[in-house]
Amino acid sequence: MTGEPVFLFVGAKGGVGTTTLCCALAKAMRDNGVAIVDADLTGRRSVGLLCEVLRGLDAARGTSAISRMRSDGLTVVELAHRYDAAFTLDPGAVEICAGDLTGFGAVIVDAPQPFAAAVRPFVIRATRIFVVLEPTLLGIAGAQTLVADLLRFGIPESRIALISNARSEGEPASRGEIERSLGAKVAAEIPPASQRAYGKSIAGLQRLILSLPREEVLSNLQPSATGLLGETRVPLQRTGTVRPNGHSAVTLDPKREAFKQQVHQALLRQLDLVSASVAHTDAAKLAELRAKVEGITAAMASAFDGSAEEFATLRQEIVDEALGLGPLEDLMKDADVTEIMVNGPDTIYVERHGVIERSAKRFTEQRQLRLVIERIITPLGRRIDESSPMVDARLTDGSRVNAIIEPVSIDGTTLTIRRFGKHRLTADDLIEIGAVPRVVMDFLRAAVQARLNCVVSGGTGSGKTTFLNVLSSFLPERERIVTIEDAAELLLNQPHVVRLESRPPNVEGSGEIRIRDLFRNALRMRPDRIIIGECRGAEALDMLQAMNTGHDGSLTTIHANSQRDALSRIETMVLMAGFDLPVRAIREQIASALDLVVHTARMRDGSRKVIGVSEIVGMEGDVVTMEEIVRFAQHGVDKENRVLGEFCYTGVQPVCLKRFAEYGIEYDARALNGLSALPSLW
Repeated sequence: MTGEPVFLFVGAKGGVGTTTLCCALAKAMRDNGVAIVDADLTGRRSVGLLCEVLRGLDAARGTSAISRMRSDGLTVVELAHRYDAAFTLDPGAVEICAGDLTGFGAVIVDAPQPFAAAVRPFVIRATRIFVVLEPTLLGIAGAQTLVADLLRFGIPESRIALISNARSEGEPASRGEIERSLGAKVAAEIPPASQRAYGKSIAGLQRLILSLPREEVLSNLQPSATGLLGETRVPLQRTGTVRPNGHSAVTLDPKREAFKQQVHQALLRQLDLVSASVAHTDAAKLAELRAKVEGITAAMASAFDGSAEEFATLRQEIVDEALGLGPLEDLMKDADVTEIMVNGPDTIYVERHGVIERSAKRFTEQRQLRLVIERIITPLGRRIDESSPMVDARLTDGSRVNAIIEPVSIDGTTLTIRRFGKHRLTADDLIEIGAVPRVVMDFLRAAVQARLNCVVSGGTGSGKTTFLNVLSSFLPERERIVTIEDAAELLLNQPHVVRLESRPPNVEGSGEIRIRDLFRNALRMRPDRIIIGECRGAEALDMLQAMNTGHDGSLTTIHANSQRDALSRIETMVLMAGFDLPVRAIREQIASALDLVVHTARMRDGSRKVIGVSEIVGMEGDVVTMEEIVRFAQHGVDKENRVLGEFCYTGVQPVCLKRFAEYGIEYDARALNGLSALPSLW
């Protein structure tokens, strides 16, 4: 039985212009009756956009994710209009769709690479599969890998053809060079769209397609992966058991992991993968490295026991690991993961929703873990070695990174990543999740706008930095703000922000820039507000002096167990400055400089809450006086181990209300009465 005239176009790598070529060809073939299928499944909707039929496709969509419409002689089929819709795509519906595309002069399919299981109905019907490549050395390398994948997938060599698509001016590789390298004929050469010959080349490709005879439906393809989209997680390769907490304990297939380890060892021998850290700022260098990694992986394909689809998926996973963060790549894409803790190459823990659990991910060896750390810190000008075995750094998304190596870390290299998601939490978000009541947030908003000096205290992972980010969102846009941090994490939305970051000493032991140095310099930069990401040393003295000399309205965080402990820690840090100051003088500075202490905590159920807001009102003898305004009173936990409690108002009238009035800030203190009264047992 012969199939319909289906022609798949797949790019040898991303960005080679496959979709643009498909749409140009389809428009040229309107008079012949043509259908074009957007099977990319990424949600970009490029075909609909280029063919100017997005509204028509949306109007034609019914209960299925697949939509189809006809416009001016052109039939456009869209398998999925959103990335999430692709996950619910019914394979049976795709099969019906492919079978219903009859009576056309040609069916053009813009296919993904690697092939997803969802496009299998089109693959088996394909008269030709056109591999689109750029006529460059990188393009040829990518095409070599793709052609090898297609052959392993079970597609006959006679059904594979090459299209050289030159998207820009330059000195492209010749047809002969491409054919000698790939051992296949170039069916068409497409010049840049700006050249006059572009239209003629599209017309020539049209004539070629119409002249090709129909082929038998392929029935001997290798089994496809069960993953509908061909995602990097291949269900067939993993087994799972359920833990008591309801999460799956995933076990990786040992054969698959053994092959990956072989490839990684080959990569480490043949390539300098540390340079990938620099390559992320150089697109050409990164593309060159990617092509080399894919080439080495393809050369070892004979050692992999599995289908071509599974190998293509595995190859992409290897590329991500070699040029990205290794096995942490998937974890970094998981929005629920807030902390990643690597205790050596074989042990990785993650925190989800405040609960720590062990991940099935692992590094192939110690050296791969070290390479990932080097890849993170090298662009930041930081180093880690035996003479400097600890380092703090950050990722491009703002996530905080800490790494420690031997001999300080006795059991091997450790890596901790505190993640900050793409969506930064706002005040409304914290209110919605119950971290703080709206009346308390309104009070804190007025305090920030009235230029009160605020300290956010709490333990590790209690949400101090997140809450500091929220408080900073209340700062007026007309003010000049200077932020000072060890590793830049704060992301402010105000237009006039200067971000300063400390720097460790270089290999000679010089060039260190401390938080204290940055703070002193910031005072000369005419700041309206100074925000210190975390106060942890002698800079506390400079901070207090600045707050007492006109730089009010500053914000900072500090590690402490309670509001009172926060003041004790500041006192201790001032003594670290090396000056023999009387304790009473330090406390007077604290009482005069600080106005509010907001205490955060991570609760037993993993949630984060503001559990106390206290106001510093002065001195009584040698003691700094504090008045608690709001407290979270916990009553216990429910059957699901969730914390039970309520936010209570202590009944104390804040002294800072006079400051609110001076700055013309409208705030009704009676709103605090809406909170519960403090229980008598307190």
